[in-house]
Amino acid sequence: MKRTLRSISIIIPAHNESANVAWFLESIQKVTKKITDYRFDYIFVDDGSTDDTLAVLRKLSEQNDDCRFISFSRNFGKEAATSAGLAETTADAAIFMDADGQHPAELLPKFIKKWEAGSEVVIGMRQSNTNEGFVKKYGSKLFYLLLSTFIGPDTNSGATDFRLIDRKVIDEFLRLTEHNRMTRGLIDWLGFERTYIPFSAPERHSGVATYNYVKLLRLALHGFVSQTTKPLQIAGVLGFVVTTVSIIATVFILINDLFGDPLNLAITGTAVLTLILSFLVGLVLICQWLLALYIESIHTETQNRPLYIISTRSK
Repeated sequence: MKRTLRSISIIIPAHNESANVAWFLESIQKVTKKITDYRFDYIFVDDGSTDDTLAVLRKLSEQNDDCRFISFSRNFGKEAATSAGLAETTADAAIFMDADGQHPAELLPKFIKKWEAGSEVVIGMRQSNTNEGFVKKYGSKLFYLLLSTFIGPDTNSGATDFRLIDRKVIDEFLRLTEHNRMTRGLIDWLGFERTYIPFSAPERHSGVATYNYVKLLRLALHGFVSQTTKPLQIAGVLGFVVTTVSIIATVFILINDLFGDPLNLAITGTAVLTLILSFLVGLVLICQWLLALYIESIHTETQNRPLYIISTRSK
């Protein structure tokens, strides 16, 4: 009796990756063909590319029975593309990979082995990144430091979207309805048994990353806002601290006025007033900015628009 093989989908978001997708498929197939205990299929998600990515994907899907694609009507972002790929797959597990080659295909057997051992989420932990800029490197570390401080120790610096998730995790993920989403954060929130695999990210195979610093900052801000409301609580604590400092400063000013500067502070009332007002204005603006982020998130969610729109798909 022939044994039914378990299936794994490789989900690949692609935005202006026409120079990479064919090379990526060829390189990943060289690895998966050696893993004979599983059936693999490849789901490319064209995130509104403006180059020839869609044309290349059409050709690849015609030449490879195990390759298919969906194409968005415009650029909705990598998080939406990843979610769309998960909605398409019926496999027993899914693996997210970038089309630029920075997620090493040779690690797939290790991911699968961890899954076979019982891990429902297997996460690639980037230890280093070739030619990674200072801002991206330390900005990422700061972001994860803040997340681990405000959310909890389960948020790990270096965790990437290069991960395998089990079918039960996929099903639970598809129940989530957020529009402002950070996929890795939502998967972490779901829980399940996790394990980690360290890797060093090589250089991009070709082209320039379209996920620039502005997009990364926006993703970080919305990911942070969607994961915790503690910044709003901190704003209240700051208000209490400022009130306390203001009362202390008032006491010192009264002592100066009544007893002729016994502490030899030589601070004029105008200078104190200017400093306090400047500090208060800055604090108010920061709190308004925090509120604006949360209001924007609420506004987006209440609009209830589709997370993405598919314009075409493979036959």
